[in-house]
Amino acid sequence: MERESAGDDLQSLIEAIKASELVETRIQLIAKLGVPVPPNKSSDLDALLEFFITLWEGFTCLDESQCLLNKAMLDVAAKYLEGDSFGGQEKFLTLGAKASEWCAKHLKMTLMSTDDSQEEEHCSVFFQLLLECLNFSVGCFLLVIRNPTFGDEGLMDALVKFILENLNLIKDLISEFKKIHLSTSELLKGVELVLDSVMKLCKVYSQTVNWDLCGQIAVKDSSGLDGEGGADLNYVVKIIKCTIEKLSELGTLAADSGGSLVTVLNLSWKGVVSLLQLGEGKLAEKVNIGDIILILFSLATDSLKCAAESWYSSVGQTISVTEAKRALLPIKFYLINAVRISSQYPHQAFSVYQEATLCILLLTTLRVTFSSETSLKNVCEAMEELLKPTSLHVLKSLLNSAQLCKDQKLKILDWLFAFDRGLPSSNSHQDTDIQKGLLDEIFSVTCEAMPTARTLLLGQVALFIDLLKVCPDLEENVILGITTKMQLCLDVLVDEEVYSSALVLLIPASFADGKSSILTWEPFLVSFLRALKIFMIVISRTQVWSEMELFLLHNFFHPHFLCWEIIMELWCFLVRHAEDTTVNAVIDKLCSLYKMIASSNSLRTLHCTSLRKMARSMCLLLSSCTPSTVDRVYRIIMTDDRSHDSAVMYAALLMEGFQLNLLSDNLKIAATERIFSEYIHFVDNYTESPLDSCSSDALMLPAIALCSALQSMQIDASGIDRKTLKFLLVVLQTYKKSTDRITKNNCCRLLSEALGIISTAKHLYGNDQMEDIIIELKNMFISGPTGGESELQKCKSALASFMSSLGHMEMAENEENEKTSAVLHLYHMLLRERHWALIHLAISAFGYFAARTSCRQLWRFVPPDAALSYDGNTGTDINEEKFMSELKVILEKEAALPAATASTTEQLQLVLKDGLILRELFQKDSHLSIDAMECDIKVTRRENISNKRRKLPDGFCRGMELLQNGLKTMKDGLSLCQQDQPDSIEVDDKILIQFSHLEDMVNRLVGLADDG
Repeated sequence: MERESAGDDLQSLIEAIKASELVETRIQLIAKLGVPVPPNKSSDLDALLEFFITLWEGFTCLDESQCLLNKAMLDVAAKYLEGDSFGGQEKFLTLGAKASEWCAKHLKMTLMSTDDSQEEEHCSVFFQLLLECLNFSVGCFLLVIRNPTFGDEGLMDALVKFILENLNLIKDLISEFKKIHLSTSELLKGVELVLDSVMKLCKVYSQTVNWDLCGQIAVKDSSGLDGEGGADLNYVVKIIKCTIEKLSELGTLAADSGGSLVTVLNLSWKGVVSLLQLGEGKLAEKVNIGDIILILFSLATDSLKCAAESWYSSVGQTISVTEAKRALLPIKFYLINAVRISSQYPHQAFSVYQEATLCILLLTTLRVTFSSETSLKNVCEAMEELLKPTSLHVLKSLLNSAQLCKDQKLKILDWLFAFDRGLPSSNSHQDTDIQKGLLDEIFSVTCEAMPTARTLLLGQVALFIDLLKVCPDLEENVILGITTKMQLCLDVLVDEEVYSSALVLLIPASFADGKSSILTWEPFLVSFLRALKIFMIVISRTQVWSEMELFLLHNFFHPHFLCWEIIMELWCFLVRHAEDTTVNAVIDKLCSLYKMIASSNSLRTLHCTSLRKMARSMCLLLSSCTPSTVDRVYRIIMTDDRSHDSAVMYAALLMEGFQLNLLSDNLKIAATERIFSEYIHFVDNYTESPLDSCSSDALMLPAIALCSALQSMQIDASGIDRKTLKFLLVVLQTYKKSTDRITKNNCCRLLSEALGIISTAKHLYGNDQMEDIIIELKNMFISGPTGGESELQKCKSALASFMSSLGHMEMAENEENEKTSAVLHLYHMLLRERHWALIHLAISAFGYFAARTSCRQLWRFVPPDAALSYDGNTGTDINEEKFMSELKVILEKEAALPAATASTTEQLQLVLKDGLILRELFQKDSHLSIDAMECDIKVTRRENISNKRRKLPDGFCRGMELLQNGLKTMKDGLSLCQQDQPDSIEVDDKILIQFSHLEDMVNRLVGLADDG
C-alpha cells in the first residue's frame, strides 16, 4: 500500500507542477520528486521522464529561473539514474539529448548577451546547468555501458541522437572556450569525462556485434538483415562513425586554442586512433579515413608555419632548446597519430600520399634551412631529434606496407623525387625580410606545384639522404626504386643554388653508440656520402647492385666537379672495401676503357679532356687500392714498351699526379729508371735532329712524363744533368728558326716541360749555361710577340716556376750586367700580367726569388705599373702601396719557411700563441716573478756579450726531457690510430696542426737548452 501511495504521490506532484505557473513553485515541487522513495513502476519513471522532456521543450527563452528549473529536473533525473532498476534508458537518453541541444542553443546567446560581464548571477547559473548537463550525460553513458541493449530500434535511435547532441554541445563549448571565464576547470573535466565515456561505449558495442556482416550492409539501409544482426551492426557503425568524425573536429578546434586545451587535444586524437582500430579494419568502408589523415598533416603544417614565423620574427635572438621542443611536440603528436592510422589503413593513406609526403618534405626543407641560421641551431637539433624519426616513419609505413603493391610504392617515390631539371632560376630575396619571404615561398607550395618548386630542391636531396640512411629497414623493391632516383638526385646538385649551399652547409646528424643517441653537426656533403656508402653496403649482395654499378659507371665522367667528386669517392670506397675479385674485375673494366679512350685519338689527346679526366679518376682510384692492384694496373698499361697508347696513358697518369710510391719497391725503381732513360734517349735524339723530333707530340712524352714526376716530388732531381740545359737551348733556337705554326707550338710545349724540369733541379742554376738561357728567354719573351694570341703566352706559367729558382744563383747588383738585366726585364713582364692566374704565379715566383736572392735592390725588379698595383674597381689607378703590402705577405711567408713548418700567417700566429702558453706555464711552475725574469734577461745579455754560456737549471732540463717523452707518446698514438683506421675522420686536422706547432716549439726549446 505504501508503494502504491508513493505512485499516487508522484502523479499528484506531476499534476501540481503542471498546474503551477510560477517557476519557483515548480522548482520546489520538482525537488520533492526524488524524496522519500523512487517511483514504484517503470511506467511511473517513464511518465516522469516524459513529463521532464515535455517541460524542457516548452522553454524557448533564457533567464535565471529557467536555468534553475532545468537544473532541478536534471538533479532529480540523475538521482533516479543512479538507482535505476526499472529500465527507462530511452527516456533518459532522450532527456539528455534535449538538455544538450538546449544548452548548445543558449551557449552562444549567453556569451553574446553577457560579453565580459560573466560575473552576473544568471550567467553563473547557466554554466552550472551546463556542467550538470555534462555530468548527467556521463551517467547516461554509464547506464548504457552497464546494460548494452540490441533489437530496440527506438532505443538505438535515441542513443545515436544522444551521442550526436552531446558531441555537438562539446564542439560548441570548445569553439567558444576562450570567451568563458567561469568554472573552466570543472567544464573541462566534464568534457573529458563525456569523451571518455562515449569512447568506452563505442568499444563495448563493437565487441558485441558480428563485424563479418559489415560488407553486406550499407550504413543507411539495414532492411532484410535484422534477423542476422545487420540492424544492430548498422547502428554500431553509425555510432562509431559519428564519434570518430566529431572527435576529429574537436581535435582540430582544440589545436587552434593555442595550447590551453591540451588534454582535449590528446583525448580527441587518441580517441580517433583507438576507435579506428575497432571493427577489424571494416571501418575503412564506412569512414573517410583519408580526410582524417589529411587533417593531421594539415595541423602539423600549420603548427610548423606558426612556429617558424615566430622564430624568424625574433631574428638575432637564439631560440632555446626548451622553447623549440615546446613548439615541436604538438607537431610530433600529429605525425605520430598519422603514422598509426596510416599503418592500419595503408590504402586510405595512399589516397592522400601527395599531401602526406609534401608535409614531410616541408619539414625536411625547413630543417635544412634552419641549419644555416645561427640563432636557430637549437631548433634544427630539436627537429632532428623529435620530427625527423617520426616523419621518416610515415614514409616507411607506406613503403613497407604489405597491402600496397609495388607500383603504388614506386608511384610515391616518383612523385616525391620528381626533380625538374629545366627549371628557371628563382628570384633571390634582396630585402631585409628575406626570411619571411623564404617561409612564404616554402609554405605556399601546393601538391600541383611541388615538382617545379625550386625552393624544395635542397630539401628533396636531404630527404633522399634520410631515405638512404634507413634503407636497411626497407624492402628490396623500394630500394630498387630509390636506386633509380639516384641519377635525378645527383643532377639536382648541378643546380647553382643547390650545390653552392651544399658546399658550405652543416646539418645535424644522429648517431647511436649502442646505449644512447649522439647528436653532432657535419657537412651536408659528408652526410650525403655517408648515406650513399651505407646504401652501397646494404645492396652489395642483392640484385639491386647491378643498378648501382650501372649508376657509378654512367657518371664516371660527370661534367660537374661536385658530382664527379662524389662518384669518385664512391668508387674509392668500393675498391677499398670490396673483395679482391670484385676490385680486379672493376679495375680491368676501367683499364679497358682507358685504353679505348687513348687509342681513339691521336697523340694530341694527351691534352684531351676525356683522357685527362680518365687519368685523374684512375689516379684517385689507385690511391685507394692495394700495392698489388696498383702493380697490376701498371703492368696492364706498360705491357707493350713500344706502344704509343701505353706511353700516352702513362704520361697522362703522371700529369694527373700518379704516385710512384704506390708501386711495390722493385717496380717503383724500375719505373723511375724507365722515366729517366726514356727522357735521356729523347734529349739525345732531339739535340741531334730537333726538327724531326718536333714533328709530333709522340716524341715529347718522355719530357712530359719526367716533368710531371719531378713536379709532384716523386723523383729526386739530382739526376738531372747539363743535358737538360743544352736541350733547352736547342728548343729556344729551334723556335726562333722555325716558320710553321705546328713546329712553333710543339717547341712551346717542349719549352714548358724543360723549364719545369730545370725549376726542380736547383743545382743547375749555378751552371755557366744558365746565363745564356736567361738571355735567350729574355730575347724570346720581351722582343718577340707576347700578345694573347702568341703561343708563348702558354709558356708563362712554366717561366714563372723557372724564375722563382733564380734566387739560387749568384747575380750582380747592377743593371749593366746582361744576366741581371734579363732577369729584371722578365720579372717586369710577368708582374705586368693582368690575368688572375698569372698574377698569382708571378707574385709567388717573385716572393720565392726575393726571399733567397743575394740582390738587395729588389725594387728594381718590380715595374711601377705592376698588375697588383692597379685599383681593383677601376683597373686604371695605380697604387704601389697595394702591391708592396701583398708582396710583404709573400716575403713574410717565405722568410718563415726555413724556421718553421707553418706556411701561412695564421699558422705562425698559432705557433706564437702556443709559445706564449708554454712560457706562462714555465714561469708558473718555476715560481718566477716578472722581475726575476727581467733580471735573467739582463744576466743573459751580459753573458752573451762576454761570450760566456750560463748553465741552465736542472729542473729545466728535466722538464724538457719529460716534454719530449710526452710528445713521442702522443705521436706514436696518433700514428697508430691512423694506421688502424686509415678512413677514420676521428683524428681531426686541427689536432694534427696544433700538435705539429707544439712539437716545433718544444724542439726549439730543446735547442736552446743544448746551447745553454
